[in-house]
Amino acid sequence: MERIYRNVPGGARVVASFWKRVYIYERKQSTSSGSEGKERMGRPSTIGELRKSGYKVISVKDEIRKNLIEKIHRNEKLFPGIIGYDDTVIPAIVNALLARHDLMLLGLRGQAKSRIVRQLPTLLDEVIPIIRGCEINDNPFDPVCKRCVDMVNECGDAVQIDWIHRDARLGEKLATPDVTIADLIGDIDPIKAASQRLHYSHEGAIHFGIIPRTNRGIFAINELPDLQPRIQVSLFNIMQEKDIQIRGFNVRIPLDVFIVFTANPEDYTNRGNIITPLKDRIDSQIFTHYPRMLDEAIQITEQEAWVERNGGRIHIPQYFKEIIEQIAFEARKSEFVDQKSGVSARLTIAAMENLVSNAERRAILTNDSRIVPRICDLPHVLPGLTGKIELVFEGEQEGPSKVSRALIGKAVREIFKKYFPDPLQRKIPRPRGAESHAHAEDAEYGKLTGWFEAGNKIEISDDMPLNEYFRELDKVNGLREITKQRMKLSDAENYELASAMEFVLDGLHQFSKIAKDEVNHMIEYKDLVGSIFMGRGKPEEED
Repeated sequence: MERIYRNVPGGARVVASFWKRVYIYERKQSTSSGSEGKERMGRPSTIGELRKSGYKVISVKDEIRKNLIEKIHRNEKLFPGIIGYDDTVIPAIVNALLARHDLMLLGLRGQAKSRIVRQLPTLLDEVIPIIRGCEINDNPFDPVCKRCVDMVNECGDAVQIDWIHRDARLGEKLATPDVTIADLIGDIDPIKAASQRLHYSHEGAIHFGIIPRTNRGIFAINELPDLQPRIQVSLFNIMQEKDIQIRGFNVRIPLDVFIVFTANPEDYTNRGNIITPLKDRIDSQIFTHYPRMLDEAIQITEQEAWVERNGGRIHIPQYFKEIIEQIAFEARKSEFVDQKSGVSARLTIAAMENLVSNAERRAILTNDSRIVPRICDLPHVLPGLTGKIELVFEGEQEGPSKVSRALIGKAVREIFKKYFPDPLQRKIPRPRGAESHAHAEDAEYGKLTGWFEAGNKIEISDDMPLNEYFRELDKVNGLREITKQRMKLSDAENYELASAMEFVLDGLHQFSKIAKDEVNHMIEYKDLVGSIFMGRGKPEEED
């Protein structure tokens, strides 16, 4: 009907009068409805009411800056759940936001870049007004799309407005090689142009992409280097002039968008690069990093890992948490792991969940009342490791599984030294004429290693019931005493004590004091020399 009337003399006045009556009717309906009206919302519902209320529209970057300053004054945590960045990344982000900069978060995988982006809307106002039905969230006082400009010209202050929540003002796009300019910016819609008899250069023929639809909000592109160079070029205008241009027609629509990019370092992303002119237009580039302290890494894993299983009584000793995190620390400095790819925090999250799952499986099989991990559960974290590390030479002899096992061993070795004396460091001077046996040199572990040197051994598995597991470990003379002393445990804490006793044996193995064999998840601890030269001693008879 509108197209027909516009093609006859005086038709424009008829259309304007029609739209004015429609909006006056909708206004009366909304104000008379208890569920939809102003009384429920408590906010203006038309441009006229919004103007009378004294509401001021500010740019999205000024809005973020204003709310950021208020949060800082109130000492609120700016990015809840982001651990380890308080003195590094977060101050850099705050500075960029105060400067009203578009920014890029640059770092290896698993460094909370996407999580930071998704928390940025918390710095926006709770709600803002837009012209009702607008595809690009037009400012009611200064519309920019043709539809809204015509509507305001025809209906004035009677134009209806909506209030959108800040959660709806974040637009995200994962950069992939198949992303097109139409996806991001928009394109001419030939069906729309034909049905409305519009020229292709007419703004009404535009189908807007995701960036214009995020007008007056935050738009984020993840993995920016994956965008093809010609698509990156299309972002120049948005970054600098803050407008879009469609298909080369003389149609420019100013936008109010805060743009954030995330990317891995270019020397790792062989799939593409960030072109230099685009990098030049990004105001601030902020580097992220992995946790630098073991305690921070533990907090992240505790926050993210799912370890509460069906209300079961689960207890994860602190040294297990430290071992899991130390695996990642060891991987990040391993010569076999490609450091350009990084070692994601997801590695430790998956490893912890697998560790707890194996302890839970054992508790189900043996009807144990508590779920407590054991050192013999550590091989079961391998599925969470092998897919998350990239080796320097994939075809080399050191495969992912072998490297992962070595990383676990190094982690146990490092954490063992936090709780027990270093077995390789002699604690007391060797007196003149003392025995030449290794256990006589080491007063701390001599009783333990001596028991194995006598030809004794123990066998344990990850599915042994607690009583059987504890009884097998307790065969080693002096093992319970040193464990209780160093780990501050009592006999009543039998689950924790048994796991800690195996921790002692595995630590001694990592320092080459005793031998360890593993076949089909059956673990055998025995004398190191005797495992090389068979028949060195006879097993000690049990009492």
